[in-house]
Amino acid sequence: MIVVVLPAYNEEAALRQMLPAVAAALAPSGQDWRVLVVDDGSSDGTAAVVQAQAELDPRFLLHPHAVNQGLGRTLRDGLLAALALDPAAAVVVTLDADNTHPLTLIPDLLAALEAEPADVVIASRYAPGGAEMGLTRVRSLLSRCASLFLRLGCPVRGARDYTCGFRAYRRSILQQAREVYGDDFVAEQGFACMAELLIKLGGLGARVAERGLVLRYDLKEGKSKMQVGRTIRRYFYLLRKGRSQWRRPHHQ
Repeated sequence: MIVVVLPAYNEEAALRQMLPAVAAALAPSGQDWRVLVVDDGSSDGTAAVVQAQAELDPRFLLHPHAVNQGLGRTLRDGLLAALALDPAAAVVVTLDADNTHPLTLIPDLLAALEAEPADVVIASRYAPGGAEMGLTRVRSLLSRCASLFLRLGCPVRGARDYTCGFRAYRRSILQQAREVYGDDFVAEQGFACMAELLIKLGGLGARVAERGLVLRYDLKEGKSKMQVGRTIRRYFYLLRKGRSQWRRPHHQ
C-alpha cells in the first residue's frame, strides 16, 4: 500500500484540485493507497474539502491539529499516522499541499525506489531535468545555499536537494528512524524539518536517489508561510549539530 501524506495549512483552494489529481496519479501503480491530509489548524475550509472528498472515497483521510503547530510537527504527525495505518503499507510519499509539486512525478518516484534501488527518492530541483518557476530570488538563493552548505557539512550520499518536501520513502527506513530517534525523529518545527529528516536517515545508512523536479511556485495561491530568518538560523543549527551526532544514537 502507498500512503501519501499532505501537510496542509490554509490550502482549501489548492486541495480542491489536488485531491482528485493525486488519486489519478496513484492509479497506474496498481496498488492500494491512502491519502492522509494533516490539517495544521487551518482557518479556512481545508478540513471541509478533505471531509467532502472522504465522503466520495474513504481512502482520503483527515488528521486535524486543533491549533497551528508548524510544518515540522505536521510532517511528523503525518508520518507517524502513516506508519500506524497498516503494516502492509510499503511506501510513504510526502509533498506540499499548495499545488506546486507536479503530481505526474509520483509514478517516477515510486519506480525509482525499485530501480535504483533506494530507501528515499527526492524530487530534486538540482537533478537532471529539474528547475524552478516563480520563486523569488531570495527563496531560490536560500534553498540553493542551504542545500550546498548542508551537502558539505552533513553529506548524504545521493542527495543534492535537502529542502524539498516531495519525496518517496520506504516504510522500513521511516520505521527504523522512529525506533532509533523515538517519535521526535522529526524535531524541527519549521521548514528545516526536511533537511533534518534527510540527514538523520542518511546517518542510518539510507540509500538516496533523486529525480528531476520542475517546481511550479508560480501556481501557488497566497503568500509563502516560510519565516526566512528563522529558517536560516535552523539550517545553521543543523550544520553545527552535524550528521555524526545523529548516527545511530542508541549505540553511543
